[in-house]
Amino acid sequence: MSLRVAVIGAGPAGIYASDLLIRNEDHDIHVDLFEQMPAPFGLIRYGVAPDHPRIKGIVTSLHRVLDKPHLRLLGNIEVGKDVTIEELRDYYDAIVISTGAVRDRELLIPGGDTSIGAGEFVGFYDGNPRFERSWNLQAREVAVIGVGNVALDISRILAKTGDELLVTEIPDNVHDSLRANRAKVVHMFGRRGPANAKFTPKELRELDESDTIQVLVDPEDIDYDQASEDLRRADKSIDLNCQVLEQYAMREPDDSPHKIHIHFFEEPVEVLTEGDAIVGIRTERQEFDGEGGVRGTGSFTDWPVQQVYHAIGYRSEPVEGVPFDLERNVIPNDGGHVLGEEGFEDSLYVTGWIKRGPVGLIGNTKSDAKETTDMLIADADAGKLNTPKHTDADAIIGLLEERNIAYTTWDGWYRLDEAERALGAECSRLPRERKKIVEWEDMVERARTVPQVP
Repeated sequence: MSLRVAVIGAGPAGIYASDLLIRNEDHDIHVDLFEQMPAPFGLIRYGVAPDHPRIKGIVTSLHRVLDKPHLRLLGNIEVGKDVTIEELRDYYDAIVISTGAVRDRELLIPGGDTSIGAGEFVGFYDGNPRFERSWNLQAREVAVIGVGNVALDISRILAKTGDELLVTEIPDNVHDSLRANRAKVVHMFGRRGPANAKFTPKELRELDESDTIQVLVDPEDIDYDQASEDLRRADKSIDLNCQVLEQYAMREPDDSPHKIHIHFFEEPVEVLTEGDAIVGIRTERQEFDGEGGVRGTGSFTDWPVQQVYHAIGYRSEPVEGVPFDLERNVIPNDGGHVLGEEGFEDSLYVTGWIKRGPVGLIGNTKSDAKETTDMLIADADAGKLNTPKHTDADAIIGLLEERNIAYTTWDGWYRLDEAERALGAECSRLPRERKKIVEWEDMVERARTVPQVP
């Protein structure tokens, strides 16, 4: 059976789902991978800190998938605006939504609206064209709420010097802002204990690799109840995290110009302001409650900080024409099928963070994509998929061109990639692998301009 499938979102979730579909041996499946940005790779390109090239190496495996002939990338297209879900039904047997989660959950404490979401800052330093081009980094003392990898990334970027990051792919506007960064002290806050931190051990160890940074933990914060000990025994990564944190707690402050303090058992309860300025953050000390959780002690501490970031989770945004759960910020589903008020939305599927929420690592994304694509294939075998009006593979291209949509392609990514690598090689102070192009229209132009043959 020959099938055409539209996958919406060219991050890891969408690419893994696409790969599983085109590798299916029982059906001849062709996938069009739609992406809102001019370039693919989603949070791997725009959500991983620039000084973590190891993680960005995942792009290499994703690149191999996008090189496959049964997969076509169509970028710079906003589904729901440039083309609707209902219109796509006329061109495809099935639609898989994998638009991820890039917006921040709100910090719901007094003064929380003055705090900056992690995604905003990550979008800035990763050169995402949808976010700010410059950043106010005048605060000398900064609070970061959260004890996960995103909080680690933010704290590390704030504590590093701009020149330390000049070897990475950051564009000039990001370097200019980071070079003016005045932060000397970063406080990270988590309401529970070390065993409940969501770090990965390697990221936690890397936090202390810079010569300009010292990481400190209060020895009083190294505490475990029975539930914590059980977590350590059951999960090697948690145990390794605890070991690293214990090492940080045994050291004395040195003369490193930047300090990152990781605080446990401190729950932020208020961002303190005077007029429009942040002057501090108030936390309540927590203690074990004897039932595997923590409770407040009624003891409060005011920490003098001039800026607050919250890394408490991302949230997905609705896709026009698709059911959406506004409380959980996901598309309602049964593990793969999109569910509306009357049950399964015909031939509409979901995978990734917009399916299950912003939790889990790459391995979870792969298994998630398999669950969804298995459902799609089973529906195809049962004859339950949509019957599109248009069977010509290029019919959708005709619609995009009729609407004058400046879509980008996989060949266009190669041109944009080449342009960014050339900009990196031209850096006079220190040539590097690439320098990101930030402006949206510049990215589109680079991707769509075919070099003239002499």
